[in-house]
Amino acid sequence: MAVRMKDIARDLGVSLMTVSKALRAHSDISEETRQRVLKRMRELDYQPDWIARSMVTRRTYLIGLVLPDLMHSFFAEVAMGVSRKFQPLGYQVVLSNTEEDPETEQRNVAVLMARKVDGLIIASAQHQGNPGMFRALDRGGIPYVLIDRLIPGVHANFVGVKDEEVGAIATEHLIAQGARRIAHIRGPSVSTARGRLRGYRRALARHGIKVREDYIVNGQFGDSGGYQAMLKLLDLNPRPDAVFCYNDPVAAGAIKAALEANVKVPQQIAIIGAGNVHYSDLLRVPLSTVDQSSSLIGERAAELLARCIESKTLAEPERIFIPPRLIVRDSSRRQEI
Repeated sequence: MAVRMKDIARDLGVSLMTVSKALRAHSDISEETRQRVLKRMRELDYQPDWIARSMVTRRTYLIGLVLPDLMHSFFAEVAMGVSRKFQPLGYQVVLSNTEEDPETEQRNVAVLMARKVDGLIIASAQHQGNPGMFRALDRGGIPYVLIDRLIPGVHANFVGVKDEEVGAIATEHLIAQGARRIAHIRGPSVSTARGRLRGYRRALARHGIKVREDYIVNGQFGDSGGYQAMLKLLDLNPRPDAVFCYNDPVAAGAIKAALEANVKVPQQIAIIGAGNVHYSDLLRVPLSTVDQSSSLIGERAAELLARCIESKTLAEPERIFIPPRLIVRDSSRRQEI
């Protein structure tokens, strides 16, 4: 016969409500009690009756995770962080890949709403925001958390980094390495790219270095864009002696273009990215980067969304910023740090 929640409760000498709260990670019980209950559930191979549970709680125990690019390991690591937090709570995470297309994102969010997900975590591809999509979420009473990208005009929960700080940290590092002709391969028209460009400009201004507009080229978000953008920079006279790239895939493409042109990295051109994706230290020239703690972003977003789902009242949206960290590797190291 299948193990029931009341069997777990009787076994441990606790109430049925305590077992239920442990399964939902409710804040009313201690972490020690929760772990004791979960341990016993695993030992007895307890399998929740999801249909019965949904009828009682009026939840589906589904979480929608909307990401712009599942091939980018930054977002894959975010997904791991989200899953790591929600699985012990009995939730299933439904992944949606929008391929950086705002219309695809809107359709996918509508599908997830129709499936009655209990909440959404969204790294949005919207360039200027889509008030209609977010108004629909608000009308439906579906809690959601934005990650990585802030959306203009949308007052919502958010977890990510301050991208202006990312840009400033990367550019300040290149200046500290002796670079003065510093270019920027910028990203697509999303808040992360705009913030990093502002940080780049801020750092140059702080050191009295004039911003050359021809040193700012568009590389979008992938290695092919970074490759093509670097080719344009290498044709300039004088050529930049350092480049801050929007993200690590763009930086990987930029390194490839420089090496194929027989330009030494970092001796002739120092390169730094952002994101600290898992292969950054495995490139032909290990990549310097600004770490955004991708898994931690996923974990914090999951924790915030879980609190929103459990909350009985609509709370004021919360913003959680993870401090970015400089990671120095061979692609920019000219002087000892």
